[in-house]
Amino acid sequence: MIEEFHMFAAIVEHSSMNKAAALLNLSQPALSRKLAKLEEEIGAKLFERVGKRLELTRVGQLTYEYAVNLRKLHRRYMDSVAEYTAAGRTSLTIGASLTTLQTTLPDFIKTLNASHPEFDIKAVTGKTHEIVSLVRDNKVDIAIIASTIEDSQLHCVPLFDDHLLLVIPTSVAVTNQHALSIEDVNGLPMILFSKGTWYRKLTDEVFAKHHLQPDVRMEIDSFEAIVRLLHTCRAATLLPHSYMRKQLLADNELVVVPIRELEETKRTTCLIHNDPSDLHPAVRRWIAELGQ
Repeated sequence: MIEEFHMFAAIVEHSSMNKAAALLNLSQPALSRKLAKLEEEIGAKLFERVGKRLELTRVGQLTYEYAVNLRKLHRRYMDSVAEYTAAGRTSLTIGASLTTLQTTLPDFIKTLNASHPEFDIKAVTGKTHEIVSLVRDNKVDIAIIASTIEDSQLHCVPLFDDHLLLVIPTSVAVTNQHALSIEDVNGLPMILFSKGTWYRKLTDEVFAKHHLQPDVRMEIDSFEAIVRLLHTCRAATLLPHSYMRKQLLADNELVVVPIRELEETKRTTCLIHNDPSDLHPAVRRWIAELGQ
């Protein structure tokens, strides 16, 4: 059918059966037969003859619009195939939720580049539900999200478990800081991540479960900004364990205070993807390795 629609578009764009036939390297009778076959399959006339001119019917106008869109889609498809097979490179688009963008994605891409230098990696970010939709619509190949999902269309590969940590500046004097309980967070000055992510929802669930009302000084959508402001504002925060590094703590004069209840706030970071047959074989093999 692609060939028939290409033929029809050529007739419309050249306003002549003769010119279209020459362009397509067909005889005019052969082109007329192809047009008649297309009209038969659609079930409607595509042209009306007005004198010596061909004019599109309403169905013909709709069909031409469709043919143009089909041609563009086919070109994009062929370009993608060419990119897919060129020079042994494999294009891989990764989606990342706002949390995993800051905690997991940098190390993930670094490791992936080291083990699979043939991958050309692109990244797309957004909120978790937005990233899941992109995977479902095949607009990204795989995605990393800070939670598990139940979706019959998607595959979910667990990567690791994560939990919250209480982080405070070393300048803040805390009595018996190695024996704090969750109740000590009540009334504590804090800088929190902005609302709308799984991480903030998890934080609010902890506050609600233990009837806590911290003194929230700021809400920011960047872990890096939060970390830099803690010492200046003499405030605490709750951050994912996966984000914390010894050097990060040392550079910003921060310390992690262990609290048993926070270790129970587990979330599983997962890799998700759509139908495996849509993935490049090299990507499928790599995902299989992750699951082992």
